[in-house]
Amino acid sequence: MSVALLYDELFLNHRDPVYSHPECPERLIAVQGALMQAQMRDRTSNRASRPATPDEITRVHDVAYFDGVQRDVPGQEGHLDPDTFFSEGSWDAALNAAGGAVDLAVDVLRAEDGLTSGMGLVRPPGHHAEANRAMGFCIFNNIAIAAEAARAAGAKRVAILDWDVHHGNGTQHTFEKRKDVLYLSAHHYPFFPGTGSHREIGRGEGEGYTVNVPLRAGGGDAVFVSAFDQIFCPIIAQYKPDLLLISAGFDAHAQDPLGGMSVSDDGYRVLARKARQVAEQVCGGKIVALLEGGYNVEALGRSIVGLLEELLADDLGDAEQIAPSADPQLGKVMDEIKRTLEPYWNL
Repeated sequence: MSVALLYDELFLNHRDPVYSHPECPERLIAVQGALMQAQMRDRTSNRASRPATPDEITRVHDVAYFDGVQRDVPGQEGHLDPDTFFSEGSWDAALNAAGGAVDLAVDVLRAEDGLTSGMGLVRPPGHHAEANRAMGFCIFNNIAIAAEAARAAGAKRVAILDWDVHHGNGTQHTFEKRKDVLYLSAHHYPFFPGTGSHREIGRGEGEGYTVNVPLRAGGGDAVFVSAFDQIFCPIIAQYKPDLLLISAGFDAHAQDPLGGMSVSDDGYRVLARKARQVAEQVCGGKIVALLEGGYNVEALGRSIVGLLEELLADDLGDAEQIAPSADPQLGKVMDEIKRTLEPYWNL
């Protein structure tokens, strides 16, 4: 398997100028250490980033928003919203995170140089950023920008699978009126940002192409695996995307200080294996994962190593078995989600 790893030291220059913020450069420093220890650099191909163009960004974001960020952020310090800081290096980091994501998605779609999949170790994250505003640590919506680039490069259908503990409100709102991009999210609910009810299924032409699995606090491997087995993988198999993008947040990890969930290292490996299995079935295994959250740096490093090992694995046998959840409430939630989606998908 040919797996690309996108990273740029520019991403370390995005830092809160005042406070010790959980979305910090130390996240990627720890990931680099974990990758070195696992000798992952020898098994993946290095990818450089480059600045996204205004046209690439404004496929997703309003021109007025882009112009405002371009005016206010470069070389400055401050906040775009109460949670979203910027510093002197943030403009270049945000542009290159989006541009690197675009190239990675397009190259995997086209299988450039035999490339089968990739992981983008990008900062700042993106899935909360709305068309007209920053939100939740996010300046530009990297995954949405990558999806639009893949569509422009010839993909008829793109699926975005979001397993960050927080609902990707910005990504959902970007595509909720369309059927050429399928958005699926499993997340802690109710929780920040307040969106992501199972009744949010898209609008107009996009009705049925937004799929949300809201999960109660404390849920771990079994509840996420249930979402994949009962909802996500069957829908992706029916949708048959040309490319699978993953908003790969790792803040549902049991050791994460913000998420309130209890996914294990092995749990994330199982999710990655299941995502790859369905991608192999429908689109030749074409997957691009982009980093979102994950704020325990040691757990983040281990989880990303596990994801990459699953992308690199030659044997795609059954994923490690996770005991089914004994929570009767989860069964009720899954049944209600299936009833909501019954007009659109065979579940």
